[in-house]
Amino acid sequence: MRRAAILLALCLAGPLAAQTPGDAATQAADRLRAARAQLDAAAGARDRVAALTETVRAYEDGLVALRDGLRRVAIRRDTLQVQLDARQEEISQLLGVLASIGKAPAPLLLLNPAGPLGTVRSGLLVADVAPALQTKADSLRGQLQELALLQSLQETAADTLRDGLQGAQTARAALSAAVADRTDLPQRYTEDAVQTALLLASTDTLAAFADALAGSVDVAAPELVAEGDLPLPVRGTVLRAFDAPDAAGIARPGVVIAARPRALVTTPVAATLLFRGPLLDYGNVVILEPAQDVLFVIGGLAEVYGEAGQVLPAGAPLGLLGGDSPDVDAILTDPAPGSAVAATQTLYLEVRDGQSPVNPGTWFALD
Repeated sequence: MRRAAILLALCLAGPLAAQTPGDAATQAADRLRAARAQLDAAAGARDRVAALTETVRAYEDGLVALRDGLRRVAIRRDTLQVQLDARQEEISQLLGVLASIGKAPAPLLLLNPAGPLGTVRSGLLVADVAPALQTKADSLRGQLQELALLQSLQETAADTLRDGLQGAQTARAALSAAVADRTDLPQRYTEDAVQTALLLASTDTLAAFADALAGSVDVAAPELVAEGDLPLPVRGTVLRAFDAPDAAGIARPGVVIAARPRALVTTPVAATLLFRGPLLDYGNVVILEPAQDVLFVIGGLAEVYGEAGQVLPAGAPLGLLGGDSPDVDAILTDPAPGSAVAATQTLYLEVRDGQSPVNPGTWFALD
């Protein structure tokens, strides 16, 4: 009977319903390809810094989305594999029934020793069994197709990841070069290197340095109202709240933000760059003055951009966090998908208003 052949074919063919994990990974790959197009277009952009900043952001978003998509693909693949393993006996019985039906000639399937009435009953039984077999075959077909698609996505993910990581690195390097060559920013004042060096040598706390620096520069900054809606300088999550002690019991009047390696740090709002460079044990520090007597102190950068005295627009690049992005093999072979790209870097954010620290939550959307 041809029904057995048809059902067996359905197990291996037919349209596949849309699956969320596969769609997520595919859409993430599309975002990385779009970021590559942005990188190519940025070379001829009028404002290369802004264009490259958006490109770096696009690569960061695309890589995060792809990693998350691969994590979901791996989870879904493992779930399907467990389900199929648990259905081995059921699958064997289904294939056995289909095989036995396929070997029997079609007329014999309906013949019954009880005569015409028995033959009719036999036909009704076959009509009842066939939809159930069809449903089981359809279910098996869908799972097999989905598993094959997920495995194919994982196999092609290496090239997509490799291109994305290389593109992000290229975009960051191009952004660094573009910032170094930039000459179109307004300059509120010119830094006195000697005075800054003396301030660095004479202060032993970040607060003292920030306050002394602000007092030594007469800058007419615009007014700005604290509404708690400014974006964080880096895309991440608050790891330690304002004035909360760390593992050593030391409390600092700021928040610590956890972010991914090599994440881009930008200005939350238009501000004057008062200082950029290494300071005490905070790593590279950037001090911004967005409004009169208000300072944003951002510490923990590995690379810093810009020059003191420049007026930076909102979203301007300030630098990059440290750390090394994991390579393709580390991402694909990590036993806990996603953990290799965890937020392992931290950024310190402190807000000072009138020479006193205030909770950054009054200015920034910490949630």
